[in-house]
Amino acid sequence: MNTRLYIALVLTFNFLLLTFTSLAQDVPFDKNLFKERKDEFKLAKEKLDEGYKIYEIYPESFMDANHQDYRIRASYHKEALPILFEANKFNPDNAQLNYRLGRCYLASSIYKEECLPHFQKAQKLNPNVTPDINYYLGIGFQLTMQFDKAIAAFKIHLSILTGKDPIEVEETEKRIRECEMGKKLVAKPVRAFIDNFGNVINSKYPEYGAIISADESVMMFTSRRNTTTGGAVADGLNEYYEDIYISTKADGKWTTPQNMGTNVNSEQHDATVAVAPDAQSMIIYKDDKGDGNLYETKLVGAVWSKPVKMNKNINTKYHESSASYSNDGKTLYFVSNKEGGFGEHDIYFSKWDDVKKEWGVAVNVGPTINTKYNEESVVIHPDGKTLYFSSQGHETMGGYDIFMSKLQDDGVTWGKPENIGYPINSVDDDVFFVINASGRRGYYSSFKADGFGEKDIYMITFLGPEKPVQLSAEDNLLANITEPVREKIVEKQVDAATKRITILKGVVRDAKTLKPLYSDIELIDVEENKTLAKFESNATTGKYLVSLPSGKNYGLIVRADGYLFHSENFDIPETAAYQEVEKNIDLQKVEVGSTIVLKNIFYDYNKATLRDASKNELDRLAKLLLENPTIKIELSAHTDSRGGDKYNEDLSQKRAQSCVDYLIKAGIATDRLVSKGYGEQKLIITDAEIAKLKFEDEKEDAHQQNRRTEFKILSK
Repeated sequence: MNTRLYIALVLTFNFLLLTFTSLAQDVPFDKNLFKERKDEFKLAKEKLDEGYKIYEIYPESFMDANHQDYRIRASYHKEALPILFEANKFNPDNAQLNYRLGRCYLASSIYKEECLPHFQKAQKLNPNVTPDINYYLGIGFQLTMQFDKAIAAFKIHLSILTGKDPIEVEETEKRIRECEMGKKLVAKPVRAFIDNFGNVINSKYPEYGAIISADESVMMFTSRRNTTTGGAVADGLNEYYEDIYISTKADGKWTTPQNMGTNVNSEQHDATVAVAPDAQSMIIYKDDKGDGNLYETKLVGAVWSKPVKMNKNINTKYHESSASYSNDGKTLYFVSNKEGGFGEHDIYFSKWDDVKKEWGVAVNVGPTINTKYNEESVVIHPDGKTLYFSSQGHETMGGYDIFMSKLQDDGVTWGKPENIGYPINSVDDDVFFVINASGRRGYYSSFKADGFGEKDIYMITFLGPEKPVQLSAEDNLLANITEPVREKIVEKQVDAATKRITILKGVVRDAKTLKPLYSDIELIDVEENKTLAKFESNATTGKYLVSLPSGKNYGLIVRADGYLFHSENFDIPETAAYQEVEKNIDLQKVEVGSTIVLKNIFYDYNKATLRDASKNELDRLAKLLLENPTIKIELSAHTDSRGGDKYNEDLSQKRAQSCVDYLIKAGIATDRLVSKGYGEQKLIITDAEIAKLKFEDEKEDAHQQNRRTEFKILSK
């Protein structure tokens, strides 16, 4: 803006303000002015003095030194709010009272916008009520999305700061940038549905911090309900202590949430932080007398274990507040305000040490993500390449906004964070955001006028770019919310790209009885011949869930005591879109006649030469034979029906012998091994069945199933 024009604007604004205020009068709380209302005045003055006493417990300052200062001041301001409100009802024309009421409303959770009329009235009654009145007027306009008015008020405040506190100058300039960003984001909103979860999940009490399994079958969240463990109200907050609740999806609908009980919850603050993709492990937050630490609990069968405090590489004497597991469980991202960061709260990561069986030294993710302000609510997507977090820095439209950053091709560097847009982000604090594996749905907590309580949990359905209307299975999932309250649909905006990831889930069972089994699950990179991750199926239900980002050839190995191992192969191309695959895994006991297909045995084309990628599978078989020294096996190879009978039989015999030769070199006695090439004699899918298939890729897959290597137990 031209300097002369700007000065003219300021002078005009002040002239109009003075003209306006000549009609208004600042009325002090003086008993001589209320002689005819003595009793009412006495009560109102008592309220005023009581409210001011609480308000002034923590001294006013322009900027809080840290988050704890903000929380303490806000708690006193919230406590003073209803008391000062009563005093204001008696005398609504006191400038200082209106200013302080405005500050109290700013500290509230759900009525922040109510600060604006009080700041406006305070200035109208006395333009010099406080030096920072224009700054707080700007905040009021910003909260009500009147961005141009907010910018004008902030610039007026800035004009009187020449030579003053540089922190105040910086914060005011930041507010102006936020308003400019708000104008841009509101002009191009994200196309999305935002749905309240309804009264099955939400109550009249605050609900927030939803965390959800990769397949969206289990959800935990934090609430301050009257059913909190111990039933106590937190000091100074007039709210119940936080407890963790759990809900599961049954027949497509969320069940009534249950308190997770005294194994997880205590009589102090217990809050959700993160859940593993398979919902078998969870990280929670405990206040620990203001220190703030992260604890881990595991689902052992049907019971959650007592939370265990995470090690000193994660928890410090400072404040650790949020965290997120990587899809393979080998990396933990978390937030701490410990010394040495770029701002107050920074995002760090730690790698799991398989040798020491603990989390390693934490590393700051760097200044691309972390700013000199606060970063919070970190979430790493199951694809392992997308980081979501809330920040007061970067290009926020006010308070904390949610940002997304992509891992670059070097596998180390994070890209420039992008604001995920309005209306998901607002002018207030936007935190506690998580996103599902497909990238099409997110969950977060927000204060909204149509909510059930102070904070409610909402589901966001990202619609992507505009296209012809068509229904999909995922769209139908909107019906899964009991009594949804749809807030809005915004018609324009950017593509919310579907994540390239496969969710593989199912139940590990006994092949004969179908009884669920506890098992160890190993995920391997077939091409690089290395272990990517290790998991377990649930001891009670046998359920397992594994996230498989696109672009790798995966081997999945399942083992249980007393059973033969089971192997699967999933070659997922880089371009593969999001999918969920349900596959129950049936394990066979170590007994005569049991036959296992070795899914991760590969040969060179039309040859018997074993590829390097096959060696892990044969090493596992060798280990099984060494652990069971009396077992004798037949190792057989099979071809499809294409090619001559004699050729297929010879090729399969050579391939079976290649496997036997490898096992002999691994130390297995020759008399325990029999090689057999069956050629096309034992097809799993017949030619007649293949001929009925419609598509060529289905036919090729059928032939692939016929081409296999197996082993069968001949004797024990």
